[in-house]
Formats: sequence, C-alpha cells, structure tokens
Amino acid sequence: MTNKRVFIAFAIEDESIKNLFTGHAKNARVPYEFVDMSIKEPFDEKWKTNCRTRIKGCDGAIALISRHTKWASGELWEIDCAKGENIKLIGIYINGGNYSDKPFNMNNIVCKEWEWENIREFIDSL
Repeated sequence: MTNKRVFIAFAIEDESIKNLFTGHAKNARVPYEFVDMSIKEPFDEKWKTNCRTRIKGCDGAIALISRHTKWASGELWEIDCAKGENIKLIGIYINGGNYSDKPFNMNNIVCKEWEWENIREFIDSL
C-alpha cells in the first residue's frame, strides 16, 4: 500500500503549530505523509502553479484553522485550489481556533477539533 499524501494549508503565523501537527508523521510509522507550500514572502503566479501541482498530487487536504486563517491570503488560496481540484478537504481547529475563525470559503467543509482520531478518520476516508 502506498502512503497517502495530505496537503496542509495553514497561515504562516501558525507555522510552529503546523510543525507540531506534521511532526507526528515524521516520528511514527504511519501510512501517510504531509505536504505543504510554506512561503515567507508574498506568493506569485509561479508559487501558485507549483502549489496547485502539489495539491493535485495529494489524496486529501487539511486546513489548519486558527484566529489567523481569515486573513491568510495564501492559505485561503490553497483552500480554494483544493476545492477547485476536487481534493477532499477537512478543517482542523488549532491554537484555540473555533467556528468563528472558519473562513467563508470553508462554509460547506467540516471542521473538527485537533484530535488524532479525527485526523485518522479523515485519512482513512481518502
């Protein structure tokens, strides 16, 4: 069985939390790998093209939802891209994030608490 690839969309302000989130896959023998497109500067068309390619190569996507998400233009674009490519998507609340932090482009997308059972169920559904 090949590893499932899961794209992680996150606000750059949440990079340290994203590293904790994805660290689980690096520290355990799990049948999945996390992929992201971290950027430290404004994204451009080349970044969008490369990001779209990465997203299309994934089995699913997880958007990490925090108080920063609604203003994270890169993450919002990644969410729209995953939806446009028909990649299965879930939101995971991090760092005290909750329903009020959910961006409008995720209105029809399920968001859950950061519990490994929720992550496992999503990955198993891919």
